Amino acid sequence: MTIHSTSFPRATRRFALGALAGLALAATGAIAQSYPTKPVRLVVPYAAGGSADIAARLITDEWARALSGTMFVENKGGAGGNIGVDMVAKAPADGYTIGLQTVSLAINPSLTPKMPYDTLKDLAPIGMVASSQHVLVVNNDLPARDVKELVALLKAQPGRYSYGSAGPGSTFHMSAELFKAVAGTDVVHVPYRGGGPALVDTMSGQVAMSFPVLSAARPHVQAGKLRALGVTGPQRSALLPDVPTIAEAGVPGYAFETWFMVFAPAGTPQPVLDKLNATLNQALGSSALKERMVREGFDPLPTTPAQARTRLQSELGQWAKLIKERGITAE
Repeated sequence: MTIHSTSFPRATRRFALGALAGLALAATGAIAQSYPTKPVRLVVPYAAGGSADIAARLITDEWARALSGTMFVENKGGAGGNIGVDMVAKAPADGYTIGLQTVSLAINPSLTPKMPYDTLKDLAPIGMVASSQHVLVVNNDLPARDVKELVALLKAQPGRYSYGSAGPGSTFHMSAELFKAVAGTDVVHVPYRGGGPALVDTMSGQVAMSFPVLSAARPHVQAGKLRALGVTGPQRSALLPDVPTIAEAGVPGYAFETWFMVFAPAGTPQPVLDKLNATLNQALGSSALKERMVREGFDPLPTTPAQARTRLQSELGQWAKLIKERGITAE
């Protein structure tokens, strides 16, 4: 004889459902308590040596120590970071494959016609790691000594001058396009295969200006090979304390920072995400790690998973608006 669930009294069914929910919560809690039982893979969606790779390798030892586990970095570059992020999105949601990406996580969906993943649906933010600034540098022969003079020069001769970037869709590119939009200038984009060649050609005068990562430009500025007119962030940088922000130097309202976020596949148990977040923030609070990060041009940026998701969601909309209005493409 088949017994249907409706044969049980309602109170009995509620008790059974409550017991099952309790067992599920207990099992999830037990998983989080024992996690990790094997090495955690941190995927960086770019080649070794770039800012995302440096940020990942700076935090892994301290984070693994706080997690009482082992963590290693795996580089999986291609398609502006989309290949590596997609690998994380499609990995088992068990906390053993996570990723680290830059602000490109918010930029790429508006530049890529067919994304292999849905940023908000397929990824679960763990937390922010850090932010870092770019810097507006110009060739020494350019007749502009500060940001106001540069804007006046660019407006007087629209389309005459060019800027170099690390490639379409790169943070070099987007920080410059944001500058053009806020300052109301017309500068020609010259994309390169990486930030190094763009910097070299800025020094040689092949392009007039560029917006490199501050830590990469700093040695050339200090050696007198480039002139720094302004940093892109909302406040001055300890690495170049005498250089004003672009906003205070003549383009009010301008601010751009590269941020770094770690994330897991959607569906990763919340207790595992919370444990990863708590231990990440513990690591970021280490004075030794803070010192190393600042020396490399990073400002630690601990958050909750919810705060990271809110920032990602907000910037997805902001970049979509700018990219559409400016007609920016990844080609």
